[in-house]
Amino acid sequence: METANTNIIVTKTAREKLVKARAGAIELPAIVGMVFGDGGMQGEDVLSPTEGQLTLNHEIYRKEIDGYKLVADTTCRYECTLSDQELADTYISEIGLYDSDGDIVCIKSFRKKGKDRDIEMTFILDDIF
Repeated sequence: METANTNIIVTKTAREKLVKARAGAIELPAIVGMVFGDGGMQGEDVLSPTEGQLTLNHEIYRKEIDGYKLVADTTCRYECTLSDQELADTYISEIGLYDSDGDIVCIKSFRKKGKDRDIEMTFILDDIF
């Protein structure tokens, strides 16, 4: 039996932009970056983001994406690599994608991942329709 993943959401802001773009009322802003945070857990529990969130629970860094790849007809994969010095000695437990307006359009929370100062880390988020 498959269970729904409650640790990732598309924000209400993103869905409002999608419906307006489909109607021709606005042009949909492109995804341009990934946002990182350390507020995705409370104690040992992973927090579930909510569709109404406008920010991560505790944002610590924003970075432009490395790029994207269309991996299926309805799936786009976004990648963002943190260099060895970026967020060195930090724990990351939430990430999201943001658009050219600066709005966060999706949020994913997870168990904290340690970012050592002598390694790069690549984060991947799939946008699936």
